[in-house]
Amino acid sequence: MDENLLGIIKKNTTGILSSLPAGVTMVAAAKTRTPDEVKAVIESGVKILGYNYVQEAESMHEIIGNTVKWHMIGHLQRNKVKKAVRLFDMIETIDSEELALEVNRQCAAMNKIMPVLVEINSGKESNKTGILPEEAEKLILYISGLPYLQVQGLMTMGPRFGKPEKARPYFKTTKSLFDLIKQAGIPNIAMRHLSMGMSNSYKIAIEEGANIIRIGTLLFGGRNS
Repeated sequence: MDENLLGIIKKNTTGILSSLPAGVTMVAAAKTRTPDEVKAVIESGVKILGYNYVQEAESMHEIIGNTVKWHMIGHLQRNKVKKAVRLFDMIETIDSEELALEVNRQCAAMNKIMPVLVEINSGKESNKTGILPEEAEKLILYISGLPYLQVQGLMTMGPRFGKPEKARPYFKTTKSLFDLIKQAGIPNIAMRHLSMGMSNSYKIAIEEGANIIRIGTLLFGGRNS
């Protein structure tokens, strides 16, 4: 691969990492990226890779291995759960009792406790995954009874806008929900992580309380086909 392009990726990565406030973690959203591109961000300090698809993560894992942590950041289909629980260190997109139960079942089979985030459909968009904000606490109460899952916070995509400021209300909604659930003191629930914001909106997300951001385009450039 072009060394100049890899140099740009490394510069982009170190620039964003150095600008983040203390306590904010960046997940490199690596969908469609080449092994050389992924290695470049790792060499520049990235500690977590995020993947939308289990099969693609599995292929990259064979190359990269456990030198970094792996987060599932896309919708997880139940027929992919068995592979997912072996690959990932965190699943950020639990959004139903059925999915939670299947993850718990597969984790039980390998005696693994899986940290998870509950995905919130903060924009209440009919074409998006995630649970509606008003239904989230019920789901979290359900998950609290599953011995191989531990809810560690919330994740949201929010509607996509050209202007990042338009995303702010949806981040506020998710942060308010995060605080409400944290204050509820539900057993087996550790509200530590709020995963919000992507390349065009991460600064707004951090202002509204995000401590995990998911960045792809700003690191790698435009997405490969």
